[in-house]
Amino acid sequence: MNLGSKNNSIAAREPADKPSEKRALLFIFAALLLVMLLASLSQTVLSTALPTIVGALDGADHIMWVITAYLLASTIMMPILGRLSDQLGRKPVLLASVFVFTAGSLLGAVAWDMPVLIISRVIQGIGGGGLMVLSQAAIADVVPVRDRGKYMGYLAGAFAFSSVVGPLLGGWFTEGPGWRWAFWMNIPLGII
Repeated sequence: MNLGSKNNSIAAREPADKPSEKRALLFIFAALLLVMLLASLSQTVLSTALPTIVGALDGADHIMWVITAYLLASTIMMPILGRLSDQLGRKPVLLASVFVFTAGSLLGAVAWDMPVLIISRVIQGIGGGGLMVLSQAAIADVVPVRDRGKYMGYLAGAFAFSSVVGPLLGGWFTEGPGWRWAFWMNIPLGII
């Protein structure tokens, strides 16, 4: 169950029958589920908060770049980080992706104008691409073949959950503590 090794194909073929292996698998899966939720929430929370953000930073002409910057960066980085994790192992590349994503969230939380916010979304996208692709690749590495569908379904459930909860959180942050909390919330999740 070592997520850090370069080739875990043997571990993925053998069923996890021992209680300690099942516990380790559940711990790894919970961490990967949190990582997937982190990546998917960052996209959906901003959908509701974006008009307020644009008004606060006076950047109506750059509104589309806030979303596009993240999607473009994450799409470009997915195959690159996937290949890099094949060479270096999933764990170090996944941890680096979490760090980059969290750093982008910190920059977004303190953004003083639209160009800084867009740069923070690019940084988040670089990390977010790794979060999405590596959580799925890690599941394929550590989960037995017969159980992968079930675990991948749970990861898909994280996206469904974020598509419902994300806009609600974005609206609550906008009306309550402020739109910057759409970024601040990622920092404790990234640390966990």
